Amino acid sequence: MISMTRRSLHKTVLGGLAALMTLTGSAVTAVAADKITVGALRFTSHAPSFVAFEKGYFTDEGLEVEFKFFQAAQPMAVAIASGDVDFGITAISGGLINLAEKGAIKVIGGALQEEPGIDGQIILVSKAAYDDGVTSPAQLKGRSFGITQAGSSFHYMASKIAEKEGFSTSDMKLVPLQKVGAIIGALKSGQVDSWSIVPHIAKAISAGPEIMQIGMVADYIPDYQVTTVFTSTEIAENKPDLVKRFLAAFSKGADDFNAALVDKTEGEEGSVAMVELIHKYVYADRPFEKAAPSIRNGAMRINKNAALNLTNVTDQLDWFKSEGLVKDSIAIETLVNTDYVETF
Repeated sequence: MISMTRRSLHKTVLGGLAALMTLTGSAVTAVAADKITVGALRFTSHAPSFVAFEKGYFTDEGLEVEFKFFQAAQPMAVAIASGDVDFGITAISGGLINLAEKGAIKVIGGALQEEPGIDGQIILVSKAAYDDGVTSPAQLKGRSFGITQAGSSFHYMASKIAEKEGFSTSDMKLVPLQKVGAIIGALKSGQVDSWSIVPHIAKAISAGPEIMQIGMVADYIPDYQVTTVFTSTEIAENKPDLVKRFLAAFSKGADDFNAALVDKTEGEEGSVAMVELIHKYVYADRPFEKAAPSIRNGAMRINKNAALNLTNVTDQLDWFKSEGLVKDSIAIETLVNTDYVETF
């Protein structure tokens, strides 16, 4: 026979209710979590997404995240349009703009941006070209320049560099090589003369004897909105709460990244911890000691609260139009949804 006092019965009932509430709460949380796929490149500049994932910021916003990795911007844009990926962070490309014109994609925020005083994208040349007199961007006229494909961010940078130096890309040989790795190999072997790329790659490959640094992209596009946050038009227009939760988590990741590696307000311990986190995704195939310097070298500012430099994005759109890479009738409103972040 079981004997139970009023006090013990009260405790048992309360304990059971607490357990039920815990189980029910867990069930609600599990049901409420939205599964999303986030497109990324294995670059330091994509770290805010990795930080948000590792620190639970996505979870806090009720998001269950899976990453899908790409090697260039345009395939990611296609994946967003097809629904294979929900959110992406990468450079504006001709392919992305054309998909926006078809009603498939919207830019919803800003990410990486060139900023005075912070090492940004670097202009590189092969040692052979350097020895042949290409010691500054002014000598790139008549030279080859590596790009992933026509309408890529590399194409835009090459054009802006040429324009400021008084010539055009028609005076250069643009060499489409599809993948970043292929461009690196071609630059090292002298098959292409020049290229520009984010610092975590540029500083690493120019440390050897085959590649030389000759300039900074910030000197040619000082306010360049290098990467943007984008999603499908369907999500941007019909799932505003999902967008806001994604941007909130992403922005927290960006704040932590900027504090640790850009502003360096977290001290050396904080910097090391951040590099260790990023190393899970960037240069993961290298020992930490070899990967760490390159990861630190890639620390460029990620815009606070995913603010978007609309002035530069408009300049990029105008450039794509001028090159005949997108329809001249495309308006900035077709490309960008300004409902979610501050623009400037």
